[in-house]
Amino acid sequence: MSGPVLRSVLDQRRLVVAIDPGKVECRVWLSTGERGLVCEPLSLPTSRLGLARLEELIGASGGAPVIALEQTGALHRAWQAALEHRWPGSLRVFAPSETQAARAQLGSRRVKTDDRDCAALTWLVRQGGGRPALPSPVESLQGAVRHRRQLVAARRPLRQRLHDQLNALCPGLSAPAGHGRVLALDSPTGLAVLACAAAFGGRPVSVRSLKARAPGRLTEGVAGFWAGRWKTLLPPPADAQARARRLGRDLERLRVLQADIGELDTQIAELFEQSAGLVLLSLPGVSTIRAATFAAFTLPVERFPTAEHLYAATGLAPATYQSSTVTKRGAIRRTGLPEHRDALMGIAWGLAQHSQAFAERDRELRARGKQPIEARVALARHACRLAFRLLHDQRPFDENRYLRSRRNRGR
Repeated sequence: MSGPVLRSVLDQRRLVVAIDPGKVECRVWLSTGERGLVCEPLSLPTSRLGLARLEELIGASGGAPVIALEQTGALHRAWQAALEHRWPGSLRVFAPSETQAARAQLGSRRVKTDDRDCAALTWLVRQGGGRPALPSPVESLQGAVRHRRQLVAARRPLRQRLHDQLNALCPGLSAPAGHGRVLALDSPTGLAVLACAAAFGGRPVSVRSLKARAPGRLTEGVAGFWAGRWKTLLPPPADAQARARRLGRDLERLRVLQADIGELDTQIAELFEQSAGLVLLSLPGVSTIRAATFAAFTLPVERFPTAEHLYAATGLAPATYQSSTVTKRGAIRRTGLPEHRDALMGIAWGLAQHSQAFAERDRELRARGKQPIEARVALARHACRLAFRLLHDQRPFDENRYLRSRRNRGR
């Protein structure tokens, strides 16, 4: 995370080092206000050799440098840590949107090259822009949250594939919603059915076989239902053994994914306890994962001057056009990180289900003709304001106090 914006205009004699990071090489400019480019722009490898070469160039140029670095996903992190360690307090970081805006000021918004980015970074530093690179207490939390999201995204198609394979091996056993009793693959019942289908090649199984392969509690009645239903199915296809082997391998992948997600949940809970976002757990209906995900991309909350800035960062704020007396509001922009936006929407949904004040708001919005997703987006704005206040004040949520405050404002 980054700290407050710096606004001190640089002396023309100061050496500015502009770095546009990449996966293999970083583009580097060294310049001063008096002499212009100190040397020709060069590309340095993203390694210790590149850092050593940069140190030689800065040493030959003389003077304390001011280093401008563009934050591009994960590409900048290794260089950011190394530069801050070598030249403490000299690093200023910029978002890609800031670099794009600076290119527009320099007349090259639609033409993006590494050299133009370095020129934009140099111009921004000379104007006094940038933020100091502060150590992030939630960087580990961000990494865990992002990794969990990727695992959950990988689990969705795997579940669908398991359903398809089970239906091909045992036609009609796993009925879709609305067509009979649905088989939840993540439950002990679903895992037992999948294991038996893989072990017996789709042939009917007994109650004892189902209970023996269940990883959790499986009652006699539930096992009897699935065993009885199995006996009424059509016979498995001719290539049942090959299909069963494929099903068994996919089932093992699902088990590994489930174990990895469970381990990440434990890591996220431990990291979340060390952050300032723990106060979000006082919100009714908000789980640890949702609160941790929202906190990971919000903290430190001082980065956002107001709750509206935080709401805009999630991408849920509508686009606004204003000219003279004309004000128009457009569609949601969906900028920002999807993890941040999804976490806020999840918090709004949990509050609508378990908080009296938000349940009343939800009913009012529905009565005004709002669709469910529109009502949840509107609730997300109020949830964002509430979360912003909690993170600032570090006071747990009090339902009665919130209701009194809302009634005093006439809402």
